[in-house]
This record gives sequence, structure tokens and C-alpha cells, in this order.
Amino acid sequence: MKIKAKSLSICVVACILVFLSLPAFARPANPGQDQGTAQTQSVEKGKKAEPGPGKEIGKGGADIGKGTGKGAESLGKGTAGAAGNLVTLHPGKAGADLGKGAGGAGKDVGVGAGKGAAKIGKGSAKGIGKLGKKMVGKGGKKKETDE
Repeated sequence: MKIKAKSLSICVVACILVFLSLPAFARPANPGQDQGTAQTQSVEKGKKAEPGPGKEIGKGGADIGKGTGKGAESLGKGTAGAAGNLVTLHPGKAGADLGKGAGGAGKDVGVGAGKGAAKIGKGSAKGIGKLGKKMVGKGGKKKETDE
């Protein structure tokens, strides 16, 4: 009989503890969020953020790749046109097509490399600027000075 009483009392105590702990689990995950916080969040969402230095460098590499691809396409078209004209015994047109292809390839590769290098430089400068601010300790919260 003593064993049943002990197990019954342990069961009653466990049920009471579970019952009392239920309100703790029913609380919202982010308590204390008022309307002031919601207003600042909506203002921040409307603001367009600048890409980070890594993304800028990546876009620069992509631009270089695009320029190289367009240049290869242009060179391929010019070479194919020149080969077709040589087969049909038009050497003058073949030279012109080959020159157009080579010129277009040079232009496309040059433009892509220029754009890509500019973006890579911009991204690198952003990264160095952030690193410098961290080293010097600037760029944090603004401190008020009494003058």
C-alpha cells in the first residue's frame, strides 16, 4: 500500500509541475515588440542596400567572362564567314570577314575586361575601406561631443 501511495504522490506532483509549466510554453517567441519597432523595420525594407565587396568582385569576374564569350562568338562568326568565302573563291570578302571578326572580338573582350576590372577594383576598395574602419575603430555608433 505504501508503494501505491508513493507512486500516486509522485504522479500528482508531476502532473502539477506539467500543468504549471504550460503557460511558459504558450508565450510568444518575440515578446515586447511594439509598433515603434515595426515602423523602423518597414523604413529599412524600403531602403535599397548596396552590394557587398564580395558580390561586387564576383560581378566583375562575370563581366570579364561575358566579354570573353562575346569576343569568342564574334571571332567565330568572322572565321566561319571567311572560311565560307574562301570555299566559294571570294578571297577579298574572306579577308574582310576575318578582319570584322577579329575586330569585334577585340572590342568585346576589351569592353568586358574594362567593365570587369572596374567592378573588381570597386569591390576591393570597399573591402579595404571596411577593413581600415575596423582597424582604426571608426564607422561605429556616432558619439556626441560637447563643444
